[in-house]
Amino acid sequence: MLAALAAFTIWGLAPLYFKAVGTVPADEIVAHRVLWSVVFLAALVGFMRQGPALRAAFGNRRLLRTLLFTALLTGSNWLVFVWAITHERVLEGSLGYFINPLLSVLLGRLFLGERLRPLQKLAVAIAACGVAWRIAAVGAVPWIALFLALTFGIYGLLRKRTPVDAIVGLCVETVLVLPLALGWLGWLYLTGDLHFGHDLHIDLLLPVAGVLTATPLMLFAFGARRLPLATVGFLQYLAPSLNFLLAIFVFHEAFDAARLAGFVIIWCALALYTADLLRASRAPSRA
Repeated sequence: MLAALAAFTIWGLAPLYFKAVGTVPADEIVAHRVLWSVVFLAALVGFMRQGPALRAAFGNRRLLRTLLFTALLTGSNWLVFVWAITHERVLEGSLGYFINPLLSVLLGRLFLGERLRPLQKLAVAIAACGVAWRIAAVGAVPWIALFLALTFGIYGLLRKRTPVDAIVGLCVETVLVLPLALGWLGWLYLTGDLHFGHDLHIDLLLPVAGVLTATPLMLFAFGARRLPLATVGFLQYLAPSLNFLLAIFVFHEAFDAARLAGFVIIWCALALYTADLLRASRAPSRA
């Protein structure tokens, strides 16, 4: 429980870190996140003695194709999330991660043939109404929220079907996109737009991105294997809730009645979804 709580708390408070390096463009932050994640994860894989598993993963071409696609999904997800934070759109980013569990249920129905229970169907329908209200009331499609929810939902769908350990899989993913990150950092250096190396404060903070990427995932993997699905499903709302609170009370983003109404509708959908998870988890125990 403590491991899972720590993971979601780190994810929830991550905007504070990205605000601290907010003078650096989102593309360079993501490139550094990939670079330092490889360094940290390689050390972690060595410490956990997962070298054979890592070599086996790189020897599986089918697995590599899947992990390359999931790496591009997470890379684009990171880029939009960091861009949203540095452009004062944390509130919309939190909306995406509130929607994500319900979108994952829908993706499971469409691509895995998983049956939706009545409360799940109702929750998905209510969430769709919340998004529709947000579009009608604010007058703009919440593209950040929808993009984050969709990319992370598809990532979860693919990784669920991928036979690889969480840490090893993430290490392979980051190694696969490392050439892109190094190439972009090299281009920024040649054009004189590289921020790294000009400010000691930023130089010390950017490598932390690797630790911030791998540590919560490791804690989550440890906790998720030992907790009931319903508990994990409930705890996952901690991260977007912390994002939401930071956006309102720390970053002071605009939040009117129309936006509040959209969040309330989606929170109602999440309450139904959570109630269904709890009921479903208790049913086997009673049986």
